Amino acid sequence: MKVAVIGGTGLIGSQVVGNLRAAGHEAVPHSHSTGVDVISGQGLDAAVAGADVVVNTTNSPTFDADSLAFFQTSMDNLLAAAVKGGVGHIVILSIVGVDQVPELDYYRAKVLQENILAAGPVPYSIVRATQFMEFMDDVLSWTSDGDTVRLPPTPIQPIAARDVAQAVAEVAVGAPLGGILDIAGPEVFTLDELGRTTLSRKGDPRAVVTDPAAGMFAVVQGDVLTDPHARLAPTRYEEWLA
Repeated sequence: MKVAVIGGTGLIGSQVVGNLRAAGHEAVPHSHSTGVDVISGQGLDAAVAGADVVVNTTNSPTFDADSLAFFQTSMDNLLAAAVKGGVGHIVILSIVGVDQVPELDYYRAKVLQENILAAGPVPYSIVRATQFMEFMDDVLSWTSDGDTVRLPPTPIQPIAARDVAQAVAEVAVGAPLGGILDIAGPEVFTLDELGRTTLSRKGDPRAVVTDPAAGMFAVVQGDVLTDPHARLAPTRYEEWLA
């Protein structure tokens, strides 16, 4: 099977390519570095022409209101190219519970991306994942002030990027879902608890202060699975830290 992976040189996309190739498929990574631009459309027609499946792991460069325009334009361009190229399946990566947080511009933008895909003419699959374990350093930096990190007690079920990439690759070579698959790691923490564990294991002397109003996750009611048909990934957080 030939799979075009748009955003195929990033954290998830590069691993999706590797997984697909290991399984015997022809997976081709596309990104700015290979001359493909989902906003201008440059190189997009050629990138997806003849592909059985397109996996889109591109992301907005910002998390503010501008992300709405990014996902609108990029999905419009991708769908047009996919129709022209005879693509039979498009897969995108989204966020568990994304439709429950309209207060966040970026979450509304991801819902827009999902809706454009679902309303389009190409069979599709949406893989929604919880917070990546790899992003914990970023989360800790958002509300760090000197020797203190403020984090809310938001429930979170973090997942390793390698597990996300494996799930996306498996969905890509299966029949289109025509809907959503939720995936998450095997454990639920509160974000402040996870922050303390992370800093301790890294030998970071900063202290975590529980603050229900701190950061983006103060708005998110929880980043955990609620769908009984969702998939639990195998990697535990302590294993990933090690």
